[in-house]
Amino acid sequence: MDSQTVRSRQTAQDEPTAGRLKPNSLGVLGILFFVLSAQAPLTGIAGAVPIAVAIGNGPGVPAAYLGAGVVVLLFSVGFVAMGRHVVDAGAFYTYIGRGLGRPAGSGSAGVALFAYCAIQAAMYGLYGSIVSGLVDHYTGVNIAWWMWVLVTMVIVQVLGAAGIEMGARLLAVFVLAEFSILIAFALVTLFKGGGPEGLGFTDSFSPGAALQGAPGVALMFAVASMFGFEATAIYGEEAREPRKTVPRATYLSVVVVSGFFAFTSWMLVSAHGASRATAEAGKALESGDATGWVFAPITAQFGDWVADVGPILLATSLFAGILAFHNSANRYLFSLGREGLLPRGLCAINRRHSPWAAGGVQTVLALLFVMPFALLGKDPVLTLFSWFSGVAVLAIMLLYFLTSVSVIVFFRRERLDTRPWNTLVAPVLGALGIAGAIWLILANFTTLIGGDPTTATWLELAVPAVLILGVAAARVTRDRAPSAA
Repeated sequence: MDSQTVRSRQTAQDEPTAGRLKPNSLGVLGILFFVLSAQAPLTGIAGAVPIAVAIGNGPGVPAAYLGAGVVVLLFSVGFVAMGRHVVDAGAFYTYIGRGLGRPAGSGSAGVALFAYCAIQAAMYGLYGSIVSGLVDHYTGVNIAWWMWVLVTMVIVQVLGAAGIEMGARLLAVFVLAEFSILIAFALVTLFKGGGPEGLGFTDSFSPGAALQGAPGVALMFAVASMFGFEATAIYGEEAREPRKTVPRATYLSVVVVSGFFAFTSWMLVSAHGASRATAEAGKALESGDATGWVFAPITAQFGDWVADVGPILLATSLFAGILAFHNSANRYLFSLGREGLLPRGLCAINRRHSPWAAGGVQTVLALLFVMPFALLGKDPVLTLFSWFSGVAVLAIMLLYFLTSVSVIVFFRRERLDTRPWNTLVAPVLGALGIAGAIWLILANFTTLIGGDPTTATWLELAVPAVLILGVAAARVTRDRAPSAA
């Protein structure tokens, strides 16, 4: 073989290709770190738990996290069963399309993209505010929050194009850092026998504790904290032995996330004392810094350095979540391009088999979501973060429900798996649980977004509007190209 032929073959291998992501890139732990990054554990604990304790069911919040875990675990049974027969970077929309038809799948794709871009934009708002405050505190230089967001968008775009392995390694570092401090605090508190009133197990996990106050509000925030676990299926095309890796990663992520939130919130309640936890959470909310309810007992346990490190870890937690959702959204765009529902240029991949074109479009979408708030001078936390995180949770819960229904229909029609529990009983129970969660979210949506009823109504209407537009787009595409239907 002459040297010119060798060079030609090497050049062909190095050139960007289209149509397939890099296989065998992620194992169970790699996928798990992407899921945990999307959860942004420290953000979920510091941001949601104090609110759930203050206006939800008080010391019974840990039980709400276990309840949310059970609902999501039931959903996961059917989700995993279908994933054994459908492996695609589109996940939700592919599953829904196979079960309920292409128009429904196309509509759900729009909802999924909307959800991922909205939650990423929400994280950008809180992230920009925290980073701006940190820089001002340590250097005295006051730079607008949106400037840090723009810089971070460039970094995220570069990391997203650098390959899935690079992203997994970086996220592993950030996730381990935030998990370590929270788990260390929780374990020390446990081994010390709890706070001033002991461990207070029955105060947090008895039926009476779980149902006191407003348990629906607590369950709503608990369900919101589970956002992002479905990324296990999104990376199926890049997983090693996806029919084994994805189910293991899915079940492991649900158990780890729900267990982590239940255990950590229990130890936080115990550290404050069950009888005082609700009042102290309320005071933290009134002060405008709910995170103080979380960082105060950790600081008391480990020292004043936590007050300095905590906000930095919160910023890295948000960065990890932003990168995780960037990767999820660009894989949706990639899959839609490959299916012909969006321009096929979106399925172009680079030398590292990363969807660089889809990643660029996702970054532009993030910019379009964020910049109106910057141009209008809106508070990035009270508006951008609060509004978009709420609407993203509503959107993703709708996708969970549609996916559960799709699993039932798919296996009744295809008969590829005849196990009743996996293909009927668990999906039905999961769908009922998710429907209940959607009802709770809608009933308490104004509280969830921290806004006014008018804003809440517009945000609620945005989700079905995106679904309808997606369905309409699919029908137009089918009419223009019947063979693609």
